[in-house]
Amino acid sequence: MIKKRITRVLALALSVVIILASLCSCDDFNLFDSPNSSKGKLVCHYLDVGQGDSIFIELPNSQTMLIDSGENYHGAGIIKYIKKRGYTKIDYLVGTHPHSDHIGSMAYIVKNFNIGSVYMPKVSTNSRLYENLLTALKSKKLTAKSGKAGVKIFDDGDDNLKAEIIAPVKLEKENLNNSSIVLKLTYKNSSFLFMGDAEKAEVSAIKDDVRADVLKVGHHGSSTSTTKAFLNKVKPSIAVISCGSHNDYGHPHKNVLKLLKQIDCEVHRTDKEGTVAVSSDGRSYEVETGLESIVRSK
Repeated sequence: MIKKRITRVLALALSVVIILASLCSCDDFNLFDSPNSSKGKLVCHYLDVGQGDSIFIELPNSQTMLIDSGENYHGAGIIKYIKKRGYTKIDYLVGTHPHSDHIGSMAYIVKNFNIGSVYMPKVSTNSRLYENLLTALKSKKLTAKSGKAGVKIFDDGDDNLKAEIIAPVKLEKENLNNSSIVLKLTYKNSSFLFMGDAEKAEVSAIKDDVRADVLKVGHHGSSTSTTKAFLNKVKPSIAVISCGSHNDYGHPHKNVLKLLKQIDCEVHRTDKEGTVAVSSDGRSYEVETGLESIVRSK
């Protein structure tokens, strides 16, 4: 009787080992695909949405943030990606500025997902995408809060977790790029900087401390945004560039890549590596590349 029980236990243990081994050997299995695997960590997913921006952020307190949403055919894919991570709500939704490659799918996401607070700069455009977003917000009884320098989205002193908007200092309605929300996210000793499409004029007006370990390079790596002086202030260890493969703008520009190389910065690109995830426990960093790209909706 005892021998039979031992045999059963051994067989069960062997089965568990085989299953775990098969999971670990699967090409699609990794830490960043496991729902809610990031508890206690901050994980920024720089989504591969082609020539556009969208960053999904898992906060260490189990809340979430979405910065931008790519073009108007990425909404379903972004929601699928978030649900796959085990979330049913975007606690903080940020539209950096009303260009289609940044807010294109935001109306769809507002309509089809649970949204907490919304932040946008107080600039407008008469594009249908922007008007659809305003209609979607109104239908959900949501009001966009002003995204400008000095606004704190949250500041959790207990967890040393803070998100603050450091630009725009002033709005430039003639050039919406220079009204982009620039956001700094801090968790313990780690910091992330998200530049939107801010160009040199807006960047030079920033008064806050821009030092950050991880930089989302401005305007898809365009030379209109990144300068040597700015990088010397930020001093990033890791830079992520979100751009489309063989895009019509030549992004990222060669001189920007050269500047990043000169400061010995580790560079990752969504056009070459797919979705890039950078996680931090507040002290050290992990980078995962080749994650799921956001498929264009049919």
